Amino acid sequence: MSNLKINGKTLLKIGYPQSPVFRIAMNVVEQHYSHYTEEEVIELLTKVLADPAAYADNAILGEIAAGLLQPAVPDVIALRETPVPYAIYGESYIDPGAVRQLNNAVRLPVAVSGALMPDAHQGYGLPIGGVLAADNAVIPYGVGVDIGCRMCLSILDLPVQSLLINETSYTQQLMKFTKFGAGAEWKKREADPVLERSEFKDIRFVKNLFDKAAGQLGTSGSGNHFVEWGIATITDPGNEWQLPAGSYVALLSHSGSRGLGAQIAGHYTQLAKELCVLPDHAKHLAYLDLNSEAGQEYWLAMNLAGDYASACHHLIHKRLIEASGAALLARVENHHNFAWKEIHQGKEVIVHRKGATPAGKGVLGVIPGSMTAPGFIVRGKGETDSLQSASHGAGRLMSRTQAKAAITTQTLKQQLEEHGVTLIGGGLDEAPGAYKNIDTVMAAQTNLVEVIGQFLPKVVRMADGGPPED
Repeated sequence: MSNLKINGKTLLKIGYPQSPVFRIAMNVVEQHYSHYTEEEVIELLTKVLADPAAYADNAILGEIAAGLLQPAVPDVIALRETPVPYAIYGESYIDPGAVRQLNNAVRLPVAVSGALMPDAHQGYGLPIGGVLAADNAVIPYGVGVDIGCRMCLSILDLPVQSLLINETSYTQQLMKFTKFGAGAEWKKREADPVLERSEFKDIRFVKNLFDKAAGQLGTSGSGNHFVEWGIATITDPGNEWQLPAGSYVALLSHSGSRGLGAQIAGHYTQLAKELCVLPDHAKHLAYLDLNSEAGQEYWLAMNLAGDYASACHHLIHKRLIEASGAALLARVENHHNFAWKEIHQGKEVIVHRKGATPAGKGVLGVIPGSMTAPGFIVRGKGETDSLQSASHGAGRLMSRTQAKAAITTQTLKQQLEEHGVTLIGGGLDEAPGAYKNIDTVMAAQTNLVEVIGQFLPKVVRMADGGPPED
């Protein structure tokens, strides 16, 4: 049996209208005609397109015929004239494109409230740093392409001096036990409970992603994803782990759900756009009703991708902690590309945080700076106006193209030397100068989080320069 798949480009070429019938036709081919040649499938689909009424009662092809006989273009859903309430933090240094995107989002019919974090910049759908509460609906591009992109910080019992004296050993560990880049896989696959999840069997689309997920488990993406050794300094003597205030060797990682999440995001974003047609300037905000089959499928797939991202981090940390001979003292971790069911103002809503850190009262998180700037261990204050959210980092000051044009290799090298940082991989698009000042960003959100510690990077591993996954 072949692995024949028909995509949207093929259907457009045949003459199929860009509507929900795309998804119907692809599913029918996958379920019933995967053993056909591409030519045979195209011939069959062409016949159905030419006379859909003739196939209306066909047990298999009738589903495609019904899709073709429906109006090809669904009605466009109008946005609200008046936005729902929203808050902006650090507006003076947020680019106008990000503000425009949030303004579109808070006019959706399902919008309840919104917020924009001080690290915000323009993205797709919601801006990076955008937060939106929706009524019983989920926006795939409100979560983002890299579903479950997250931070994970492990604080270890190693003496700080060991990192400064044995830097070569720590560098070698990063080279041996991490793998970066789009499509990167380990030759030896690890077992993990996340790979035994029922979603890999129960959701037709996700089933086809199992092999990719198994191969990429415990790897990191490209762009701003990293694994780094550094020094964590705990400043709050009343911290949750009862650690003495002071400095510790720590391991910090940033990455998401790899190809699994990217494929889920792409599939359900396209489906949302077919089912929920919005004005062109808001089309990436297409949403799925959580009462619908598509909405429930995406919700399950999104949560699977989030748990998969967590498993990737835990496996990376396990390998490196074992290699260093250390013991784990404390761990802080959080998603920042995800959607949660939460209660706000007495009502359950779906809170999308696309590049935003959960900051409910007492909730711990990590907000990184750059490869030379400190990151912060924070405790949420539960601020209602921000939908209990905070920034997910410093935020980009320059686009990747701008950074590559404006920053030289010599400048990057000099900055690394000044801060005593060793960089493995990375590109000019991730240089410190491409990011906002993390201290300025943190100053704009003192009402959202309290700082209980810092992390200073010392040995940083990234993919070679390339496009981001999130």
